Amino acid sequence: MKPTDLYVIDYQLHGAPKSFVIRTKVMNNAEAWQWASCDAGLTPIPRPGRPPLKRFSKPMAERFGVTDVKWRESVAVVWEEDHA
Repeated sequence: MKPTDLYVIDYQLHGAPKSFVIRTKVMNNAEAWQWASCDAGLTPIPRPGRPPLKRFSKPMAERFGVTDVKWRESVAVVWEEDHA
């Protein structure tokens, strides 16, 4: 697995800051708004092997109080050992 499989999504729900980490192969602005809507409880989390669910767009999410969605790649942890 490459380090970019983990992403941090920050957003606001009715003005309260929220943040979570998600593992996914594809991340872009549309995906970030969809996952923020899932985290906020507006739409169910899609189940693998099932037909796709209706996606939440930015305008739809904003109507329900989700704003300021931002995403970034998580920082890879580098484990270093002392070889003294």
